[in-house]
Amino acid sequence: MAKKETFYGTGRRKSSIARVFLTKGKGNIVVNDRQVDEYMPYATLVMDLKQPLELLGVADKYDVMCTVKGGGFTGQAGAIRLGIARALLEAGEDRSTLKKAGMLSRDARAKERKKYGLKAARRAPQFSKR
Repeated sequence: MAKKETFYGTGRRKSSIARVFLTKGKGNIVVNDRQVDEYMPYATLVMDLKQPLELLGVADKYDVMCTVKGGGFTGQAGAIRLGIARALLEAGEDRSTLKKAGMLSRDARAKERKKYGLKAARRAPQFSKR
């Protein structure tokens, strides 16, 4: 039986959806056909999405190729991170380490909707006595 060469994981965060493909390689990360440092505007976001790889010490063992849609850079980075973690599980990496670090749970926080009679989700109009 031949081993599967590509491992897949889907990640979601806020309104972003990432499709992540892991292959054996040298640690190259490509997001939407661009290098990750070129695509993400902040180094902290790049560090955030690399967390699952560095936690397991396999950052130079896999190449990551992903397509991400929707949301902003923060949501996209979170979605890619979850996708990488799920793909690593499929590749046969240690589940308990990722689970303890909270890499396998989706961050369900999203923007609360605006309510009528208010200026924002919870912000009330300024009170006027007269």
